[in-house]
Parts: sequence; C-alpha cells; structure tokens
Amino acid sequence: MQELLIAIFNGISIGSVLLIVALGLAIIFGLMGVINLAHGELMMLGAYTTFVVQNICNSIGEPISNIYIFFAIPIAFIVVAIAGLILEKGVIRFLYGRPLETLLATWGVSLILRQFVRSVNGVLIIGITVFCLFYFGSLYFLKKRRYDWEKIKNLAIAIICFLSLAIATTLGFLLTSPGLTKPWFSSRNVDVTAPVWLQGGLPIGEFQLPYSRIFIIILTAISLLGIYLFLNKSNWGLRIKAVTQNRSMSACLGIPTDRVDAITFSLGSGLAGIAGCAITLLGSVGPNTGQNYIVDAFMVVVVGGVGNLFGTVIAAMGIGITNYLIGSGTIALILGNIESLKFLTDFFNFLATTSMAKVTVFALIIVFLQVKPAGLFPQKGRMDN
Repeated sequence: MQELLIAIFNGISIGSVLLIVALGLAIIFGLMGVINLAHGELMMLGAYTTFVVQNICNSIGEPISNIYIFFAIPIAFIVVAIAGLILEKGVIRFLYGRPLETLLATWGVSLILRQFVRSVNGVLIIGITVFCLFYFGSLYFLKKRRYDWEKIKNLAIAIICFLSLAIATTLGFLLTSPGLTKPWFSSRNVDVTAPVWLQGGLPIGEFQLPYSRIFIIILTAISLLGIYLFLNKSNWGLRIKAVTQNRSMSACLGIPTDRVDAITFSLGSGLAGIAGCAITLLGSVGPNTGQNYIVDAFMVVVVGGVGNLFGTVIAAMGIGITNYLIGSGTIALILGNIESLKFLTDFFNFLATTSMAKVTVFALIIVFLQVKPAGLFPQKGRMDN
C-alpha cells in the first residue's frame, strides 16, 4: 500500500508538470484555436531565463542565492509573455482562421528559437537592438510626420527594413571582441541547481517525497487558481471568454478583439515561462527541452476538452498517474501477488518501461477519443473568426 501511495504521488507530480505545461497551451489552443508548435520553445526560454537569474543571484551571494526561484518565476513569466506578444503581433495575427498556416509558421518559429539559443551572443543581441531601434523608430517618425503615410506605407517599410538590417549587419561584422562573439549557452545542456531548502525530501517510511516535486505541485495549484480568477473575475478575463464564445458579437459590443488576442496569447506564453522555470527543478535544460513536453501537453488539452481548465486538470493527472503506474512497474508489482492473474503480471512487466508506457497511454487516448472525440468536457459555444 505504501508503494502504491508513493507511485500515485509520483504520478501526481508528473501530472503537475504536464498540467503547468498544458495550462498555457489550454489558453492559446483552447481559447484562441491557435495550434502553437512553438509553445515548447517558449517554455525553453523560461528555463533559460531561470538559469540566467540563478547565475545573477549566485553572484550576489546569500541569502539572495537561496531564494532565486522567487525572482525567477515572475521574471520568466514576463520575459516569455513579451516573446509571446512579439510572436502574436509579428506572425500569429495575420494567420487567425488559417490553422495549417499557423501550424507551419509556429513550427518555423520553434526552429528559429532553438537555433537562437544555441547561437545567441553579445553581437547578436546588439544587432537585434540596433535593428529594432532604427526600424521601429523610423516607422514611428514617418507615421507622425507624413500625411500621406498610407500611400507610401508598403514602400517605406521595405526600404526601412533593408536599411536597418544593413546597419545592424555591418555593426555586427565590426564587433569582433571575443567577449561579444562567444555564445552564451551553446548547444550543451545547462544545469539549474535547486535552492538548498528544495533539496532532499519528506521522509515517508522507507521513501522520500522530493521537496522539488512538492514545490512544483504547489506552484501548479497557485497558477491554476490565478488563471481561474483572472478568467472569471477580471474584466479582461470576461472579455476573453466573450471573444471565445462569439468574436463578431463581442466586436459589435465594443470589445477590442485585437487587444484581447494579444493579451490571451501573452498570458498563455507567460504560463509556458512558468512551466520552464518549474522543469529546471527536475534536471538540466537545453535547446530541445520543449520537444520533450509539447506532445504530452497537446494530449492533455485534447483529452480534457479544448478550452476547459477543469478538464485539463483531470486529463493531466490521469495521464501522469497512468503513465507512472505502468512505466514504473507498480501495477505489475501489485498483480504479482495474485497467482491467477500471472498473465496480466507478465503483460504489465513487458510494459514497465518509459517508452512502452508512453505507447500504452497513446493507445488508451486513441481509444478514448473514439468514444468522446471532443474530450472529457467539450467546449460550449462557438468561435467566429
């Protein structure tokens, strides 16, 4: 019984990781209908943000270094929310209602973000900053000064983009200092050390419940509560729900749908940043970290019911517990005491590996979706593009 309870706890902790990853996806995919394949890379940015915050806090010393996680969580949320806002303004906004194009575009963004993390250095950051200053500064100046802006808009954007890119590229070639050209992260994984008070575990008999996983469960519960209160109690949350139900009617009532889209996407992206912060407590992170979670996160959202937070919670916990019970061999261990069920014991022993457990969960989800294709809690209402 004790081993079963420990297995259930481990399953809940895995489900909590899946849930905190899927929360942002439930906002973006569930409420906006956008298939964001870059969600895993946004989570990866949150993990690298946590790594940077840890190094800064370690350079300051104690006691700041022992509580860096409390600085990393809001900073990761803000940094990734800004990245999501840029993605929405620059790419997603032009692709609403075109799911295939959105899928391909966000897949391309995910590749760019992975390569960006591998290659980023001081020269690249300076070049991007210079480009943004020249490009957006010139557009703002011309928009304010030229009365015929709408007539020359397309030509002006093309010329300014070319000139800004040329200036930034030239500056990049001129900056050859080794300190500026050295990659910050490279392609290797980086380690984020948990604070001292999160190391170790709570002893339960012969086992321990890791403090880090308990912290992730608590962080997930707080994030879920925050999202619930925001969507149901705040003005912007109610506007988001209104636009989800009927975009055309919401626009007629004066709700700024473009701003709602931007806020929704930024919120979902920020939650991915918090998820990235959480997974740093479980192991090292690298450019491909997000790919380990994105498929499972989509499964959680689809099984729970697109756009339903309660369904997302149930699906995450169900998938996490099932995955661990099968993959750890707990079910086979329990059945091993029953001689008449030896064939089932052998079957679950065969499945008692991480890869086979994932295959089994995939198969169970496929069967489940044949019965309930809209998930546990289907979304009510409709979305108008």
